[in-house]
Amino acid sequence: MYLLGLDIGSSSVKASLVNAENGNIAASDFFPKTEAPILSLKSGWAEQEPEMWWDNMKLALSQVMKDANVKGEDIAAIGISYQMHGLVCVDRDKNVLRPAIIWCDSRAVPYGDKACKEIGEEICLSHLLNSPGNFTASKLAWVKENEPEIYERIYKFMLPGDYIAMRLSGEINTTIEGLSECMLWDFKEKRPAKILLDYYGIDESLIPDLTPTFGIQSTVSMEAARALGLKEGTPISYRAGDQPNNAVSLNVFNPGEIASTAGTSGVVYGISGQVEYDPKSRVNTFAHVNYTPDLTRLGIMACINGTGILNAWMRRTVAPEGMSYAEMNDAMESVPVGCEGVSIIPFGNGAERVLQNKEVGCSIHGVNFNKHNKATLMRAAQEGIVFSFCYGMDIMKGMGMELNKIHAGKANMFLSDIFRKTLATTSGAVIELYETDGAAGAAKAAGMGCGIYKNNNEAFGSLKKLAVIEPDTKRSADYQEAYSRWKDILKNTLNMVQ
Repeated sequence: MYLLGLDIGSSSVKASLVNAENGNIAASDFFPKTEAPILSLKSGWAEQEPEMWWDNMKLALSQVMKDANVKGEDIAAIGISYQMHGLVCVDRDKNVLRPAIIWCDSRAVPYGDKACKEIGEEICLSHLLNSPGNFTASKLAWVKENEPEIYERIYKFMLPGDYIAMRLSGEINTTIEGLSECMLWDFKEKRPAKILLDYYGIDESLIPDLTPTFGIQSTVSMEAARALGLKEGTPISYRAGDQPNNAVSLNVFNPGEIASTAGTSGVVYGISGQVEYDPKSRVNTFAHVNYTPDLTRLGIMACINGTGILNAWMRRTVAPEGMSYAEMNDAMESVPVGCEGVSIIPFGNGAERVLQNKEVGCSIHGVNFNKHNKATLMRAAQEGIVFSFCYGMDIMKGMGMELNKIHAGKANMFLSDIFRKTLATTSGAVIELYETDGAAGAAKAAGMGCGIYKNNNEAFGSLKKLAVIEPDTKRSADYQEAYSRWKDILKNTLNMVQ
């Protein structure tokens, strides 16, 4: 018996098959093999075709079923993880009306800022736990104002994971966790957020029906079963945004537990049992996967858009042609901590929440043409990414959270020894690395949703700890000096951005 996990990312779509009895990954694959294209017709825009996610999901699913020699009838349940905050609009026939506006698209920032000001910052923060900002509801408001002919045809709007579930089942629904990342869950009233719906003039009927995060949300339709080689009636029993799901994958469910990821974007995600928010709304607070109106479980998230995408940019444009990420990491070892005065501000992937939605771009400081080289820039990029993490973590600490231990999967930026050492030493937190990924986590969570596992500890008891990275206390002063210099540069940069 197997569990299928699907992870719908902006770079690729991953599928994993997990053996339900021992928790081992039987097969895992992703498509496309190069980063999926992001359409950017104007500065700050980012769109993708939902059909592309579906096509890549089909390729990944076909490959893992082949690799594991698994048939559709062997799969007991399906779980879905997805890129957060996207907007997919469909008509009554479930046809997509326009490309999806994805997470890193910043066109809706003015809409969210205006809503927060006119509704009232205290009202927004106490009800939504965030400013409406650049989230899905604000993106829908942008469509309403700028593409009224499309808006009038919308039957339902969805998140990317809701869209994939719709394609699998023919049913349209979402979760409370999903609504909270749209900024459409009212934590005071414990219902869809009427204050924001009314402000934007969005009819509540456009919201999909609510379904539990864990539970039988829908089942695979006859049409999808025939197209994918699955069994008709297979339950879809879990769905969550990629960052809550990353925490799930690392068995992070309860207050005081922390997860981190560093892919295209980077995140530190901690669980709180109290209703908390940052007065400046620089970090995000969402319903965690085990939140219910009767149980407060919130994920407080510091998100950095310019993370792995900066490292990838360095590989494409700075590193010698053909150099791998591993070879880049080796080359950086020759560069001392602090990069001999070179600092990189890494925010070149749209407006950043930790900067109060300011778009400062990426900038390089302190380069000396006579002594610095490609390796210097590559290491400065990784240090800059880490310092942006620490900047967000400092905000979370100011909210009363303790950040002493970070759980992470050994993947993406966490494959870099320099990245890991810099993060552990600068933040002072111990890092524990595990063998897992978002798709495998979604698969195991689907096992919880359909009753194969009785709780999260049973579902994730097979997690393998691969490494522990302690702060380097002997070099702490060097890292802190570099971080302090970076913060000074960031402060000056922010002062120049209106």
